[in-house]
Amino acid sequence: MKILYVSLFIILLDQMTKLLVRGFEIPSLGVKVEGMRIGETKQIIGDLVRITYTENPGIAFGINLGNKFYLTLFALIAAIIVFIYLYRVRNGNFTIRLSLGMILGGAIGNLIDRVFYGVIFNYGKIFHGRVVDFIDIDFFDINIFGYHIDRWPIFNIADASVTIGVLILLFSHHKESSQAQIEEIKPEMLESDAGNEKQ
Repeated sequence: MKILYVSLFIILLDQMTKLLVRGFEIPSLGVKVEGMRIGETKQIIGDLVRITYTENPGIAFGINLGNKFYLTLFALIAAIIVFIYLYRVRNGNFTIRLSLGMILGGAIGNLIDRVFYGVIFNYGKIFHGRVVDFIDIDFFDINIFGYHIDRWPIFNIADASVTIGVLILLFSHHKESSQAQIEEIKPEMLESDAGNEKQ
């Protein structure tokens, strides 16, 4: 399953960028990266694209649905299900395998934060970590149901990978469904043509 290299690349990129933003220290190797303070913002392309360090106890894009332990457990089960499905389609359509590999990589990337960051950074128990988010992008000014949105919710590489993977999966499924319908129509057209020729 070479597609797992895609998952591994996403996990490594996700964790590397999170650690650079958050900061970390390895005293035994004399390594110390300062990182940013929570809430600190750095402009990349003016106000259009910024790095803003936040920590999210919930799911993707800052959405918080409550109990951290059950949320982490749900994310772990979801990652296992995606892996099993990826194994089952290991010889199937490349696009579908790619999308599943991206979803799996993103899921594991955020899962590492939730499971281990609390212990690693000494602020919580295992399974009670917070996800590091930092990609901050300008958005259209929208007023909907009393809420004003002018920036996209802050996210990370893992969130982006899962989102893109899901979109590719939906597009591939739609394309395959359309192709299947075309394949069903072709025999009917051939039979109709054959009938016309006999007449």
